[in-house]
Amino acid sequence: MKSISLLAIAGLLSVSAFAQEPLDGAYTKVVTKEKEIIPYDFIREADVFWSKRVWRVIDTREKMNLPFRYPQMRLIDIIHTAAKNGDITVYDPGVDNADQFKVVMPVKDIKEIGSSTDTSMVVDPVTLEEKQVVVNNEFNPEHVVKYRLKEDWVFDEETSTLMVRVIGVCPVREKIDPATQAVLGDQPMYWVYYPDLRPVLAKYEVFNPKNDAVTLSWEDLFEARKFQSYIMKESNVYDRNISEYATGPDGLIESDRIKNDIFVFEHDLWNY
Repeated sequence: MKSISLLAIAGLLSVSAFAQEPLDGAYTKVVTKEKEIIPYDFIREADVFWSKRVWRVIDTREKMNLPFRYPQMRLIDIIHTAAKNGDITVYDPGVDNADQFKVVMPVKDIKEIGSSTDTSMVVDPVTLEEKQVVVNNEFNPEHVVKYRLKEDWVFDEETSTLMVRVIGVCPVREKIDPATQAVLGDQPMYWVYYPDLRPVLAKYEVFNPKNDAVTLSWEDLFEARKFQSYIMKESNVYDRNISEYATGPDGLIESDRIKNDIFVFEHDLWNY
């Protein structure tokens, strides 16, 4: 009897072993999942010699930004899921100075973003009768093609370094006409306070086209500035975007001018 019970136990163990979920890969990746963010160094106001606030746009359709659109792990999937679950607080983009994080967007409104109900008349091929059909449209992550960043460039006298701190992130989706499928323009979804978002982004990998073994988190991507972008606004007395006074190629030239001014400022601080 004892031998039979031992065999039965061995059989159960073997069955449970085979019942485990297959490992999708040659080894288990745990580095990114267990990663913790590195806190920023404290900046004393007295040590800030110069600062400049800029807003920039990341267009995910550019070649360098294609990882943002990787189907198995889009950035918007990470942010939107965390927002719907209440893991992060997001702020209403429809109010004045939305990027100052003052008006919280309810979770109910977050879940309704991109969803709509359309009705159309369809002819039944059998009875030839016209009937009304209701179509429920869900949020489509493919429509999120841009991200806006609000960031501060700060020169710290104590360390003699020019550093950049991202303050906020805003996903931007294309507004689509349901009848013609034409793009009507850009529609900000919500603003997220980046320091609150960092712990979430640190847990997810970014697709690396050159080496699957090198794990780079989304938080690493933003901190290392591994993206292509252009400046849409700098702090100015009129509080206006570049598009309000320069369009087309002139707007890109103005964006490059602002970027170059920051570079030249830091360069001119040093003696060679």
